[in-house]
Amino acid sequence: MKLIFAFFRLIRWPNLVFIALTQSLFYYCIIVPSLPLSYATQPYHFTPLSFFLLMLASVFIAAAGYIINDYFDINIDQVNKPDKMIVEKIIKRRWAILFHWIITTLGLLISLYVSFKTSFIVIIANVLCTLLLWFYSTTFKKKLLSGNIIISMLTAWTVLVLYFAAMNRIFKFAVLYAGFAFIISLIREVVKDIEDMEGDAKYNCKTMPIVWGVPSSKVFAGVWLVVLIGVLFIILFYALQLGWWLITLYCFLMVILPLIWILRKLYVAQNTPQYHRVSSIIKLVMLSGILSMLLFKLYV
Repeated sequence: MKLIFAFFRLIRWPNLVFIALTQSLFYYCIIVPSLPLSYATQPYHFTPLSFFLLMLASVFIAAAGYIINDYFDINIDQVNKPDKMIVEKIIKRRWAILFHWIITTLGLLISLYVSFKTSFIVIIANVLCTLLLWFYSTTFKKKLLSGNIIISMLTAWTVLVLYFAAMNRIFKFAVLYAGFAFIISLIREVVKDIEDMEGDAKYNCKTMPIVWGVPSSKVFAGVWLVVLIGVLFIILFYALQLGWWLITLYCFLMVILPLIWILRKLYVAQNTPQYHRVSSIIKLVMLSGILSMLLFKLYV
């Protein structure tokens, strides 16, 4: 039983639930309502079964990514979070790498099946995601900005992959949510790098706060926060023109105001617990942003 609990902690099950929730909301609240009646008669169309399998593949590939990240991060985690270590402490490294390859293979096989039913972009991109997760853990995570951008791109892909599978007129919504996921994930990655500076510096990682310093990293994250807030204000302005009052109010209260609070708290943060709190709140804003899809169903 202890091993099972350790495995679920290793694959970051709350993050996997977040991925599944994001894709489910995008499929049922945006894709399905926007499909034309003739869509079901097409020889290759995105059925509920295809969606479920694609979501399962996304979860498997992400889980494998978390495992391989912990596999290569043993030394760093001994400094940054010794109490939360799973690999080597509870699960042996050889078992961790075996789990990684099994889950990765399952995810890619499912992706291949979905590709035959929808678009071959799915399997090509998921193979690329698998490679990026591997090289992120071995190389890019220790490089300036490249690791942050890779994780942000992969976060955005959880939305875009549904667009490429469905291939319908929801492009603007796919870009909207993928862009939101990319920017807010990039901000969180930088904040996490500041939080984990001690362990990263000990093992010669070239993360942004180590190379540029904490003040410059906070400015970088702050600028992206301002950009995100500004873009959201513009989007809400157009939403008001369409009469989308409910979603405008929701996004202002649950997304924009918390982002403004995060900007202020990031500016005054000085120690690891404070940065950890900012990172946690960013994740909650990611959740509230994704939940806005429930309201889009009223309009699309």
